Amino acid sequence: MKHVKFYSFLLLILLLVSWEMIAGSMSELVLPAPSVIFITLLDGIQSGYFMPHIIRTTTEILLGLFFGGLFGFIIGILMGESEFLRKLLFPYVIASQAVPKLALAPLFILWFGFDITSKVVITALICFFPLLENTVTAIQHVDKQKADLFRMLKASRWQTLIHLKIPAGLPGILAGLRVAVVLAVVGAVVGEFIGGSEGLGAVIIASQGMMDTPLMFASLLLLTFIGMLLYQVITILEKRWLKPYMKETKK
Repeated sequence: MKHVKFYSFLLLILLLVSWEMIAGSMSELVLPAPSVIFITLLDGIQSGYFMPHIIRTTTEILLGLFFGGLFGFIIGILMGESEFLRKLLFPYVIASQAVPKLALAPLFILWFGFDITSKVVITALICFFPLLENTVTAIQHVDKQKADLFRMLKASRWQTLIHLKIPAGLPGILAGLRVAVVLAVVGAVVGEFIGGSEGLGAVIIASQGMMDTPLMFASLLLLTFIGMLLYQVITILEKRWLKPYMKETKK
């Protein structure tokens, strides 16, 4: 594992060196060198320029992830437990996801204004489906022998859900959460692209208008860092939450 990490780091260095060499023969407007992007990023952080935008985008991501994940989880449980609800709601859920969010964004801006609410709604809508889909699948696919044991012990439907179905389906549910974290970044930026004066997405649009490509790349780098950081946090929490379940499985 250590060797893999070392080789991964070497690959990163190789890519950066190659990028630096290629960018040296090109205009900064087309492709800025990593060194130029790093200086722009450092100046923006030291001057405090990036901080309000980082806070705004991160807030939109976290709120959208929370509400989208919460509703996806709750409705996923209801649809997983009720075949009637599943057949009734699933076509509408699929239809809501089939519509491109970029096309819906102007409508949400019209309904909720240019403030943070519209971006949170867009982000929540994007995060909703992965949690719902994974939760429905996890709730339905439970070990038949364990389900029979709960039935023999005369456990109620609620007890079976809390003590068997959700714990057993936790790996799949958390996998959906990992996907939702990445999509949350996309949702927040899409909302800021359409209408917003604050946030890293708005900075990208502004840098495009100013033809400041290094600033655009610096903003993209910050978005990448935020996405990777949140993904890593979810991965750490996933390992911690799944540890008791893995111990029981081994027994």
